Amino acid sequence: MSDLGELDRPGSPGAWDDRSQQWLPNEKKPSATKPAAPVNAPTPTTPRRTAADPVKALMHRHQDLCNRAVNPLEIAAGLEAHGITDRTATRFRHRDVFSLAEEMFARATRDAAPSAHHKTTDAPRVRLDWAVLTLLPGLLATATVTALRLTEGRPRPAIAAAGILTVALALRAALSRGPLATPPHHHTSNTSGTSVWTAWLLAYALLGDGLLQTALTGGPDALPTGTTADPWPLTPAPLLALAWSFAPAAWTAHLLATRAHRRLTTSRALDDFSTAVRPLILTTLTLYLAALTPLLALTGAILGEPAPYARTLPLGALLLLARLLTTHGFTHAPATVLMATAATEATATAAVFAARLPGCDALAIPVQTLADTWGPASVPILTCTTAALALLFHASRTLTRASAHTPPEAHTPPEPRC
Repeated sequence: MSDLGELDRPGSPGAWDDRSQQWLPNEKKPSATKPAAPVNAPTPTTPRRTAADPVKALMHRHQDLCNRAVNPLEIAAGLEAHGITDRTATRFRHRDVFSLAEEMFARATRDAAPSAHHKTTDAPRVRLDWAVLTLLPGLLATATVTALRLTEGRPRPAIAAAGILTVALALRAALSRGPLATPPHHHTSNTSGTSVWTAWLLAYALLGDGLLQTALTGGPDALPTGTTADPWPLTPAPLLALAWSFAPAAWTAHLLATRAHRRLTTSRALDDFSTAVRPLILTTLTLYLAALTPLLALTGAILGEPAPYARTLPLGALLLLARLLTTHGFTHAPATVLMATAATEATATAAVFAARLPGCDALAIPVQTLADTWGPASVPILTCTTAALALLFHASRTLTRASAHTPPEAHTPPEPRC
């Protein structure tokens, strides 16, 4: 019995099993622990951690935009410029872009340092430098025309060349400042192309109608001299009026920028902003044409020419719309439309000369028909009117976006293709 008691004590090498009614050593006793898993059993994987806060990731991606924004609409405009639409906003658990921007703005304001305060950006202001520069093209163009009227003979070509150069430099200086200036980060090859095609259209306004009329009658036999008896007549009245119209163009563009900024700070959604800005674009264009009309009448009366309303007003509208789009960063459409307009005018004139080749008489029939019906000015009237309407439609879709009127350092808006 003592032996059994000795074996039954704790620490003995075995223990009595009541189920089998026998003594089992310690190494054979059923283990009460859970059996180990097989070596080749697959290891359970933890579920992938998903992004619990997608808005936070979006704010990190657009951190500079959130830090610079002065209101939710400015963030919405930046998101719109980066391609985020109302449909995309649903992925961030919001019904539209503006609702998403409101949360981002609230978080950015809450997380900002106590010393950092969001200040409303100032509306564009009138500056003396650009206000004076807007008058410079008209003054120099008037001086050039006056000098040409008062001189004869050899000095005239030199005066004309010097006048064209000085007016071009004045226009370049005026376009570098003020509401018609192109933002520095938008200087691309398209802006250079816009300048080239603008120069062509202005040259055609001076020389084109006279050249086309002379070509339809078998000429020209010599270069133009600028005199009243010249068989290739020049029409400086449109250029002189357009040079003076640079001032009202800048002021109307300033009006558009100021009113758009006011809407930017008071609108509660992107759609509200677009609805409010669309009439402003039409008002800007109307005010400019209302200023250009008396300028045409005045220059025509001074130079003794008929006021060329029909062919100058569409050209002025085309140039203003092209410049407004370029100023707000949309450079592709103006360059394309101006190039197409210039190519159409050049093709019409070239077709008249090509019709003189044997067997090519039919090439001049469309231009001849237009000239016989409405005069040689019908070519620029049709081309410039069509181009201006195309740019007006494009502007009503692009310049009504809030991203087109937000500070340029906040984002870089994509350039829509025509």
